[in-house]
Amino acid sequence: MSDAVKLSPSTNRDAKSGVAFASRHGLGVACGLAAGVWLGAAEAPTKLVNSGLSPFAISLCMVAGVFTARWTVPTLLKGSRYVFADLAANKHLLITAILAGMLWAVANTLTVFAIRDVGLTIAFPLWNTNSLVGILWGRLLFGELKGASGKNIAKVLLGALAIIAAAVMLGFSTIHGDSNHANHAVSGVLAALGASLLWGTMYIPYRKAYISGMNPLSFVTAFTIGELGTMLALVLALDGGTKAAVFHSPEAKHMLFWLFLGGFVWVIGDLFQQFATKYLGIGRGIPLSNTNQIWGVAWGALVFGELAHADNAHRLLVVAGSVMMILGALAVSTAVATSREHTSTNDSLVRECERYNLDYHSVVKAYGGSEIGNRSEKRGWWDYAILSAAVGFFIYLGVNARVPDLGINFTWLCVLMVVLIVTALAGGWGLWKATRFS
Repeated sequence: MSDAVKLSPSTNRDAKSGVAFASRHGLGVACGLAAGVWLGAAEAPTKLVNSGLSPFAISLCMVAGVFTARWTVPTLLKGSRYVFADLAANKHLLITAILAGMLWAVANTLTVFAIRDVGLTIAFPLWNTNSLVGILWGRLLFGELKGASGKNIAKVLLGALAIIAAAVMLGFSTIHGDSNHANHAVSGVLAALGASLLWGTMYIPYRKAYISGMNPLSFVTAFTIGELGTMLALVLALDGGTKAAVFHSPEAKHMLFWLFLGGFVWVIGDLFQQFATKYLGIGRGIPLSNTNQIWGVAWGALVFGELAHADNAHRLLVVAGSVMMILGALAVSTAVATSREHTSTNDSLVRECERYNLDYHSVVKAYGGSEIGNRSEKRGWWDYAILSAAVGFFIYLGVNARVPDLGINFTWLCVLMVVLIVTALAGGWGLWKATRFS
């Protein structure tokens, strides 16, 4: 019988204070905001693609880039020996991780349909309502915000709503002239709302994995199997099977680099999002990562000149939306969990330990980012082979890529790339110093 099952009520109370001690609110906030920077930047490479490929094909290409990144980044940070040892220790979560990947793949495909039918301006705010779905699931299934003060509940809920409202304002700031999507408005809105529901639900497996002590880097490695498998199945079943254009079109290879790059950038943001979800929970972590739209608008306006001919009203929407999103993020980030909330979190930990016969003290350590055990992080030769293959593949795709004839402000491109690099280095350094990426 596990240690968790043997815990007496008094021991439980002592353990709960340990969970509060292990809280890493500041680190989670930093990861959530870093996720927003990188997830917003992931849109930029896809702006360079004007392919005529189906939404299924575009999603498959992006997921292929995601698959490449999800296997190489954990290998780079922890080594495959560590990743597979963690997966072996959490075999009960493998199906959960694969299921989460399947949900992501379907949701991502729905977003492509939504963008096609109603445009990114309308679709983005609609699917960003996933933060409200996440808050609901977090409260119902994991006791998040249970025992929180009224002030904290107001900060989280009003902050999330402010971020969504800001996303709407930023979205409408990019509308110029008549929309070309009116004929498909209903299907586009439904696709965006479907993506919101699936993405909000996808965070249930995330949270379940982390309160069981699984490392986010290991989780995403299994997660990507569900992603790629689902996308292949969708293309084969609904997009022409083995005769699908993505497998045969000579034009496809010229745009693969940009779609792969978008997927790779997205993964960096998603890893920060995973750690934010681990250390803040769904209700706080997801609204913070949903600040990605402010960065998406920044890339569109500053690098691609999307607001060059905007009138004062649209520019005012950008300013107002940006301020509102910052205020919403500030509200969520200052809602520091109280000891009563940590008690609810501990109850979830105990439940998982009893359900799967896990060692409670080991799970608490892992959940707090203070891992115990002897998992080797020593790299094998195959790790270097994996990294070399990924780099070589990107070089090959880059050599064959075709740069579209599109106006780009290279000054702002360099500035935003510096922001990306600084954010990744600062966030990565914080995670390494505090948790060794645990």
